[in-house]
Amino acid sequence: MKKVKTVLCVILAFCFLAVILYSGYQIVLIQNNYRAEAQTHDALIQYKPDGTPSPDQTQPDGQSTDNEITNQSILALQAKYPDALGWLTVPNTKIDYPFAQYTDNDYYLHRDLEGKSLFAGTIFMDCRCEKDFTSQNTILYGHNMKNGSMFGSLSSFNNKTFFQANQYGIIYLPHENLTLEFFAYMVVNPDTEKEVYNVTLSDTYFDYVKQNARYYRDIGLTSEDRIVTLSTCAYEFNNARMVLLARVTKSG
Repeated sequence: MKKVKTVLCVILAFCFLAVILYSGYQIVLIQNNYRAEAQTHDALIQYKPDGTPSPDQTQPDGQSTDNEITNQSILALQAKYPDALGWLTVPNTKIDYPFAQYTDNDYYLHRDLEGKSLFAGTIFMDCRCEKDFTSQNTILYGHNMKNGSMFGSLSSFNNKTFFQANQYGIIYLPHENLTLEFFAYMVVNPDTEKEVYNVTLSDTYFDYVKQNARYYRDIGLTSEDRIVTLSTCAYEFNNARMVLLARVTKSG
């Protein structure tokens, strides 16, 4: 009996040690993922255009004649990374990244702009959307990193005070700046609430959003407006997604 107890104690001790080692490995792995994302972001921040988001007019990092904007840093970004389209900034969050588009919606899930493995991936545009944001609904995806990087800080909008206080973001393109005017925050299931992820908006889209949004701001939307949807994972229920919806307008 004592021998059996001894064996059981050894097995339990071994299992306990294995759990500790595995947990330690996971912690190291997570920290390495965060570190790799931060290093990638630090290397890319040089391509962010100068200027502060504004609901009226944004000052770009270069301006040509006839009021045509030339964001030289975005042109430089595209010269080095051909899939890159522009830069997205949402004030008072960690969302301050370049974004890209590929021929499918899987490539940049866990790759950086060079195509190298990166757990945090790259912010990317749905492959169905037009690169110049002329689609009725342009969708940008990013991972919900638990340290708030990538689209992790979209969860800040799941707070009425924050949602009301933070109404604008900006997208820098090579020859155009776009203002994002946020009007809704939602938590959805993409399998059963596909309307949010349709590139072409239905006649009932605006009513649907107004009725189902967790937070909503009436900004006088019309069927002529173009929408940008920022999407990431949520953990409120199985397969949940949180989305921040914005009207997009030319700001300069």
